Amino acid sequence: MARFRGSITKVSRRLGIALTPKAEKYMERRPFAPGQHGQGRRSKVSEYALQLREKQKMKYLYGILEKQFRNYYKKAVSQRGVTGDNLVRLIERRFDNVVFRAGFAPSRAGSRQLVSHGHLLVNGKKVNIPSYMVSPGDLIEFRPKSKNMSAVSDALSKTPDARIPSWIQVDKANQKAVFLAVPERVDVQEPFNEQLVVELYSK
Repeated sequence: MARFRGSITKVSRRLGIALTPKAEKYMERRPFAPGQHGQGRRSKVSEYALQLREKQKMKYLYGILEKQFRNYYKKAVSQRGVTGDNLVRLIERRFDNVVFRAGFAPSRAGSRQLVSHGHLLVNGKKVNIPSYMVSPGDLIEFRPKSKNMSAVSDALSKTPDARIPSWIQVDKANQKAVFLAVPERVDVQEPFNEQLVVELYSK
C-alpha cells in the first residue's frame, strides 16, 4: 500500500495547518515554514500556487497520493451536483477516514493502520482496504480477536462526543459504529477550499 513516508511536521509547517496531533504540538513551538528562510517575508503568491496548496492540504490531510486523488476528482466530475462537494463526500466515505471520524484512532494514519492490519469488519466481513467506500447503514466493528485493544480504548476515551460527527453513530462501550449518511459539505469542517482544487484540475 503506497503512502507518504516523509516528515508530516515539515509538510504541516509548509502548508500552515496541523495535519496530525503531533504536528499541532510542533507548530505551537515553530509556527513558520521550514527551511533557512521560513521566518522571512513571503512574496506574493500566484493563483496557481494557491490552488496547488489547497490540493496539497486535502491530499496530506486525508493521506491520499496524487494518482488516487485525481481519480476521486474524475469521479466527482462525473457525478451530478457541485464537483467540489462531490469530491469531499467521496473522500469522507473512505474506510480509514470513517474509522478516524468514529474516534477509533487519534489520527488518520492510525486508522489506516487499523484497517490495513485487518482489525475491522464491515457488516460482518473483514475489510483491510483503507480506500474502501463505506455506504449509509454499514456497521463497522472490530474482529473478536481485535476487541478492546488498549490503543483503541485510549483513543475513544480521549475523543469527546462533540468531535464525533452526526453522520456516524458510535457505541463506545462495544466499540462499534454505524455510518448513517454521506455528509453534506457544510458539515465537514476542514481547513481547505476544494473549489480551488477543482479550478486547478479543470485547467
